[in-house]
Formats: sequence, structure tokens, C-alpha cells
Amino acid sequence: MNVAGAQTALAEHIPDDVVRGVMALAHHSGAKNWVPATSGNFSVRIDARDCAVTASGGDKGKVTADGIIRAGIHGPAHPRASAEAPLHYAIYRLSPAIGAVAHVHALPAVLASLALAHEARVRIEGLELLKAFRGVKTHETHLDVPVFANDQDMDALAERVEARLKGMTPAWGFLLAGHGLYVWGQDATETLRHLDAFDYLFTLMLKLKGIPA
Repeated sequence: MNVAGAQTALAEHIPDDVVRGVMALAHHSGAKNWVPATSGNFSVRIDARDCAVTASGGDKGKVTADGIIRAGIHGPAHPRASAEAPLHYAIYRLSPAIGAVAHVHALPAVLASLALAHEARVRIEGLELLKAFRGVKTHETHLDVPVFANDQDMDALAERVEARLKGMTPAWGFLLAGHGLYVWGQDATETLRHLDAFDYLFTLMLKLKGIPA
């Protein structure tokens, strides 16, 4: 962490391990080319009220501590927060066990949201890597990944996402049609594993349909 980044993190009162978690998610996604241009957002829960989230703008794959802000899960909006930050807050409100959230624009996820969606979901079933997701012990099961229509009104979209996901069996992610993928886990490490699993599974399913990813 550079001096400027350390000073920003200190000013925001973000614990070092939380900053490292956000950066791990962002840098991994950047190395995978999942966050082209200034796309994507990453966050890690600090406590019951706040999370640390990447600020609006900038290359998330190269984010430093000065590009990470502390924001309230229940508001008000942080002046440097991305327009998409409310979706992170909505996910954290689903369960105190959710400790990190990643939003990527990985090509397989975007293609899956358009080519594999049926009845507002993408079903993944019978594949070994399903066991990468928390709580899944066998490939003889399925995971329904919700798909939502994209919307420029992120507050309204966050309300719809929270309402639909509340009480559902954990899907560990959802898709925005033509936009990208949101993924979460109990911490940054688990969220990274879920990200990698979704990328592999969507790529495999697209190839089985003859769609290059």
C-alpha cells in the first residue's frame, strides 16, 4: 500500500485486511480481463453497518487503497460511490453472513445472461464444479442463477434484486442481462472461488451450445 493510499484508507477508517480483500478481488478480476475500461465494482463488509467498496471510475484491475471508500449499507450515498454501489448494499442486507461482493463484466457471464436465460434464470446442473459453491456437496444438483433486466435506475433495481433474493436458496450470484455478473461469499477468498467457478461453468455451458466464449 503506497503512502497516499494508506492515508486515504486511514481517513476512511477502513481496516487494512478489508482493503487487502477488496484489492485481491479487483486485481484478480483485472488479470482475468473481467473488468475492461472502468467497469466493475468490488466490496468487503467492515461490520453490520458499513462496507469498503471501490470508488467510481478508474481501472479496477489496478485499484489502490485510495480508490476504496467506506460506505454505509443502509445509506446515505457516499459522494465517490459508483452508481452501482446500491446493488452491493442490497446483497449485504440479505444476510450478515455475506462478507464480500464482486461485480464483473466477464464475457461468458454477459453471453450467458443473453443466450442461456430461461424464465429469468440460468440453470446450472449436473456439473462437477458446482461443488465449488458453499453448501453444495454433489454434482447431482442444480443452481438457479437469477437474471434481471438491466436498468439505469440502480436504486430501483437494487430494490427488485433484494426482494427477489430474500428467502431464496443461496444462488451465490445473479446476472444483469447484457451487463454482467454479481457474485458473493462469506469473505473475499470464497467470493474469488465463486467467481472462478461461475466463469468456468458459464464458459462450459456456452461451448456445449456451440457458442464461443
